[in-house]
Amino acid sequence: MDLSSASTSIRVPPIVPRWNSSYCMKMPIKAKPITSNLFLGFPRSCSKPVSRGQRRPNSIMACSQVGAAGSDRPIADRISDFKDACWRFLRPHTIRGTALGSFALVSRALIENKDLIKWSLLFKALSGLFALICGNGYIVGINQIYDISIDKVNKPYLPIAAGDLSVQSAWLLVIFFAVAGLLIVGFNFGPFIFSLYTLGLFLGTIYSVPPLRMKRFPVAAFLIIATVRGFLLNFGVYYATRAALGLTFQWSFPVVFITTFVTLFALVIAITKDLPDVEGDRKYQISTFATKLGVRNIAFLGSGILLLNYIVSILAAIYWPQAFRRWLMIPAHIFFASSLIFQAWILEQANYTKEAISGFYRFIWNLFYAEYALFPFI
Repeated sequence: MDLSSASTSIRVPPIVPRWNSSYCMKMPIKAKPITSNLFLGFPRSCSKPVSRGQRRPNSIMACSQVGAAGSDRPIADRISDFKDACWRFLRPHTIRGTALGSFALVSRALIENKDLIKWSLLFKALSGLFALICGNGYIVGINQIYDISIDKVNKPYLPIAAGDLSVQSAWLLVIFFAVAGLLIVGFNFGPFIFSLYTLGLFLGTIYSVPPLRMKRFPVAAFLIIATVRGFLLNFGVYYATRAALGLTFQWSFPVVFITTFVTLFALVIAITKDLPDVEGDRKYQISTFATKLGVRNIAFLGSGILLLNYIVSILAAIYWPQAFRRWLMIPAHIFFASSLIFQAWILEQANYTKEAISGFYRFIWNLFYAEYALFPFI
């Protein structure tokens, strides 16, 4: 279901004294122009260096005492920085999953009912996609607001943890996402879809917000993720699309397949998402499967569930040839399964370093995208 900003050059004294900070470089800095990321004219706090794929183009590796120099930056640059922080706040990889899932289910419903396609439905489809992105933004945003301390250890590149987005701005964004999504769904998709959408927001809230904060409990956490990203998204989008076409809801073999497949896949995402975060979760006593069972065991468990998913997909194509295109479904899932085995082998050879774990988790998301991209054609 992905901005750069100009930077302000300033000069610092020839030698900057050392100071104690776990986030700053502890060495003298020779005089030379440096750049500083400023948020709306104010100096941002120093953050840990992040990987190349996550580093912003104008980020710096040391703290600078810039005072009020940021007020001289052009307003266009400060707006660009704010847009960049908002985009990272939305967690783009989750948006891609939501958007691809919506596109796949809508496409399937239209393929099954080609004679009912009308251009007048395009606006309704786009408004529904925007509502889903708003719901996605609310859930990942509320999680970041309540996970600031943990994110400073696990994900220091996220905008609140990095000091690029204030908590007040984050709250305004999540309130906007919730209100906009509810209004769009309420006015365009009827009471049943509105109730499903509200349920999704509720589950996303209790996942992160005290006193329930269900993410503390591994089983409850992965069930919530699987329900929202698996069942609610797929069933809800397909139901809403058929309703927009003037049809009553009816399951089909492909839709049963993708709903079941993605729900199990969401379980894997739920248990493997904590693999790169073990350090921070242990520090803040967040109980996850990764902290309880160990990184290696969870990687094997997640890979095993996905392999089972792919084997069942191949068998479904064999036993129900009238429902699926064998020539596409069987070789595609053999390829996905083989790629997964290879990536698990790479992770094992890398001895489960944090960089290798992060790469493995990104690969799982790529498999998730690939399944949705394949679905309309099976």
